[in-house]
Amino acid sequence: MSALPFPASVYAARLARAGELASAAGLDAVIVGPGPDLRYLLGVEGDTIERLTALVLVPGADAVIVVPRMELAKVRDIAAGELGVRIADWVDGEDPYALVLQALPSAATRVAVSDALPALHVIPIGERTGVRLELATPVLREARMVKDAAEAAELARAGAAIDAVHRRVPDWLRAGRTEREVAADIATAIVEEGHETVEFVIVGSGPNGADPHHEVSDRVIQDGDVVVVDIGGAVPSGYNSDSTRTYAVGSPTDEQAERIAVLVRAQQAAVDAVRPGVTASEVDAAARTALSDAGLGDAFLHRTGHGIGVSVHEEPYIAPGNDLPLREGMAFSIEPGIYFPGEWARASRTSSW
Repeated sequence: MSALPFPASVYAARLARAGELASAAGLDAVIVGPGPDLRYLLGVEGDTIERLTALVLVPGADAVIVVPRMELAKVRDIAAGELGVRIADWVDGEDPYALVLQALPSAATRVAVSDALPALHVIPIGERTGVRLELATPVLREARMVKDAAEAAELARAGAAIDAVHRRVPDWLRAGRTEREVAADIATAIVEEGHETVEFVIVGSGPNGADPHHEVSDRVIQDGDVVVVDIGGAVPSGYNSDSTRTYAVGSPTDEQAERIAVLVRAQQAAVDAVRPGVTASEVDAAARTALSDAGLGDAFLHRTGHGIGVSVHEEPYIAPGNDLPLREGMAFSIEPGIYFPGEWARASRTSSW
């Protein structure tokens, strides 16, 4: 039985599309290391270790995966059996970079590598090929940015699972408990509600919430705290959830309530701006303008959102200066936030596609 999250035909189409995009970009080959890009293209992630694993895509030719023999079981049935990818396996003492060169066109002048391929392997490949390697990100992000119906369904599944966790948070979030204790309950629930892995758990209470990337601490949650809970995980297909909500332990002050209301309006303004053809920067500007008009622009420390899929953060980035036109099928967060150092924070997220 196949271990692929989707039918093999889906991955075959992805490989073909990546080859077409590489050709259109004028690339002779794309080399993909373990990580989200490999999982997107083959349904397996592989391991980023000192032993080279690399998928070599050459437009118009069969794909080749160079893989240590001790890792062969992870890809053999899927790659060779269902997708027709040729396997070039090797053992310690042999030269894996020679296998990469054999898979490349002899006259290759433009070769791109995925951004997750370690320098440990990029440098030897560049030395062996004698060409200046490029990033494959423009090609691979184009393939991954627009989700098909199956991907959208998996993202909806992940979103529903993380919503179920948030519904349980009020049971754990109370005065007298530490952030770490609450985070442990949340991590257990993330798996219980249908995720395969816990990618991150942030519980930022009181002044800790003003650090956008605070994780957890032994701070004791107090009555009157505003608490940011930012959590996510991957469902078995590899697609991720990412949801931030802000809770008040007890009743918020009038000032906190008013600032929260402003942020909700900013979030809604950005959501209302989303439609095909609008640029990512225009959506960001909708949220940013609403906060600036209320005198809270300086409290907004980051972009409005980011894409989500087999990576928690991926294209498109909903950020100032990104003039990428949005297209139907793109999936991304809308998450303006306001942060008041030494006091509290409010972060808000929704996803669109």
